Amino acid sequence: MMPVTYDAFAARFANAAVACFAAFAVGLAVMHVLRPDYAPSAHMISDYAVGPWGSVMTTAFASMGLGCLMLGLALVTSHTKSVAAWLAAVMFVIASAGSVVTATFPTDLPGAPSTTSGDIHAMSFYVNVACLVLAAATLAVIASHDSRWRAYRRGCAVYALLLALALVLQLKTLHRGMPFGLANRLFVVIMICWLLFITIRLRQITLPSRPLRGDDT
Repeated sequence: MMPVTYDAFAARFANAAVACFAAFAVGLAVMHVLRPDYAPSAHMISDYAVGPWGSVMTTAFASMGLGCLMLGLALVTSHTKSVAAWLAAVMFVIASAGSVVTATFPTDLPGAPSTTSGDIHAMSFYVNVACLVLAAATLAVIASHDSRWRAYRRGCAVYALLLALALVLQLKTLHRGMPFGLANRLFVVIMICWLLFITIRLRQITLPSRPLRGDDT
């Protein structure tokens, strides 16, 4: 029997991460159907965890957290062993823990009194997005120096820029009367596309029998 190598572990973790991120995306999409009373422009996706069918969104957040953990493990068990790779892995692990906090402590709905749960949820939101944007920037640096990632450097750089711009837009719209809900969804869509892009590419570079393809955004 052939021994299980680090790369084999990395590929398995990457597969698990893809499944988790896909589950998050499906859960979020389903909530838009289950809760049509929530106007997307005036509600963050966290609001779906409050009220009827809230357990679906809570499960989606938990899936995101597990996916980030799997992605971090995939990164550290691959042959990408630079300090930057470890930093990105740490960011994914922190985002994983933050997503668990997000799932555990529901947010406060717009106009509702402030609660401790809502405050903790808001703090976890800022931690999560900061860690993921930092991880995106770090992976863009890795892709420009690591020969195994170099074929994907353009995609990594584009997604890092898009995430940073989407975060700025999100922060600029966090005011009453602004379409903060739409900005939130834009950030999340870019985020999930980037996470899937990184995870699938990581799986590809851990399977040396598959030829690397050129820049693919």
